[in-house]
Amino acid sequence: MFEKGVILVLSCLGVIQALFLCFYLFTLKKGNRQANRFLAFVLLGLTIRIGKSIFHNYIEVDPRIRNLAISAILAVGPFLWFYGISLFEKQQRFSKKQYVHLIPFAAFVLCSPIIPNNGDFISYVAYVLVFAHLGFYIILSWRYIFKIGNDSKSQLLTWYRNIVIGVSLMWVLYIGILLGWIPFYILGAISFSFLVYVFSYLLLKKHVFSLEKYGNSSLDKTTSKKVLEEVRSLFNDEQTYLENNVSLHSIAKQLSITPRELSQVINENEEKNFSEFVNHYRIKKAKNLLVDPDYINEKIATVAYDCGFGNVTSFNLAFKAETEITPSQYRNQNKII
Repeated sequence: MFEKGVILVLSCLGVIQALFLCFYLFTLKKGNRQANRFLAFVLLGLTIRIGKSIFHNYIEVDPRIRNLAISAILAVGPFLWFYGISLFEKQQRFSKKQYVHLIPFAAFVLCSPIIPNNGDFISYVAYVLVFAHLGFYIILSWRYIFKIGNDSKSQLLTWYRNIVIGVSLMWVLYIGILLGWIPFYILGAISFSFLVYVFSYLLLKKHVFSLEKYGNSSLDKTTSKKVLEEVRSLFNDEQTYLENNVSLHSIAKQLSITPRELSQVINENEEKNFSEFVNHYRIKKAKNLLVDPDYINEKIATVAYDCGFGNVTSFNLAFKAETEITPSQYRNQNKII
């Protein structure tokens, strides 16, 4: 009895969190709103199907309601595919022709009162066809990932690939349950809860919508990495980061690119903004100076100014943000005796 209670709580937590994410995505006004809505439909379709699994595991659910829940799976696949297209191709509006992919979903919903769902052979065939339909769109989504793999923005591609991996895992689990390889029926709901919280964590850690701001840029991955090497060369050879007035605009001008392109290069490849990128080089130099015998008697302020910082406070904050200790603590821990 206790185990069933724990399983019920874990499963319901995933459904509640998924519904919260759906609401968030539907109401989000920044970023690619069309892509946000498509992702919300993917989560909503899975949530409805998982919710049916939870209730059916504990109480008897009317066959017509079970069919409506199953029909949601027929919407997951197309919206998963649409999500990828809208992320990378930035289509403002999908044509009516593309929404033809939702006809199986609409047909299943309309016919749900008469479609058998009582465990007989016809019910089994209908269930198999529904998951075969999802499998087909998962394959389409993977094909799309491989198709755009060399030309798209790496972080955004990683995000979409993680979404497709999650849906693929859910599909594999339910196929295993369908074929009798996995006897634990509620495992699908528990796994869904885990995946939903993983997605939530990723959204909080590295907000995917911030990655979309460079979606219209013509800067491809190869060029982006080449520019990054030029920036690194500039910093390593000429120590440009030591200049007090170093800025996104000044470095971009030296490289003959726009500030927006430079920001994109650093954000996509280093997962830092320009200020964090510059401070990384300054802190690296500061570490060397703090333990340098010639600087052993120098004040922390002198090290800060010699590393390009305008004042000691910003130096201390930047140093602790990267190393989790203060410059004084670093010097004491690494003091040469």
